Amino acid sequence: MARRKLIAGNWKMNGSLAALAELDTIATAAAAAPNVDVAIAVPATLIAPAHARVPSLAIGAEDVHEADSGAHTGCVSASMVREAGAAFTIVGHSERRGDQHETSHDAYMKSAAAHRQGLTVILCVGETQAERDAGRAERVVQAQIEKSLPDDAHADWLTLAYEPRWAIGTGWTPSMEDIAAMHAIARAKLRQMIGDTALDMRILYGGSLTGANAAEILALENVDGALVGGASLTADKFVPIIEAAKAQST
Repeated sequence: MARRKLIAGNWKMNGSLAALAELDTIATAAAAAPNVDVAIAVPATLIAPAHARVPSLAIGAEDVHEADSGAHTGCVSASMVREAGAAFTIVGHSERRGDQHETSHDAYMKSAAAHRQGLTVILCVGETQAERDAGRAERVVQAQIEKSLPDDAHADWLTLAYEPRWAIGTGWTPSMEDIAAMHAIARAKLRQMIGDTALDMRILYGGSLTGANAAEILALENVDGALVGGASLTADKFVPIIEAAKAQST
């Protein structure tokens, strides 16, 4: 089944008002690839100015709180980022699971909160190096999907991202066989949970993806795009990934 490719960038705790100039070229590349969806998640402080600068580009948040409002000092709700101009949010990113000790239940609650406020969601899952070395990668990812996926999950508003945690920002990339296998496992688990509608849900790959390896990874079955970290910070590195997706979609 042909699913429209999505290339999503995640700036993480990087960027500034001056850095938003990179979005001009990225937006131009996105417009030249009408068969590919392009999105950029930026720090909360940059959502409003990024949306104002490139309204044609899908701008998103890197995380939201599970509550709609309340006494949660330092947190940002889904309604707040939507009001600022966000169209989507990332939840369950491996760095939040690792650094902030977030659980799959947290990702479940955040996904539901984002959906309530009209945001689309990129839900992340992925194993650590220790889990892979122990032969538990498949079971870990299946369990994360089972515990993170909202009850009403649908391809219309939710995208899954498989990101092996040991490959993020390290320059290490799994073999093509391993990526294909894990995406197939994720697809099968989704289908078990939500039926044939899982065939419409996009599954992105994330983890040291660059312009150099994008074409090979994006050509794999069940790889419907990419969640890109460091390479999304500059147009020079991000645009080749968009162009690789465009070539796969023609």
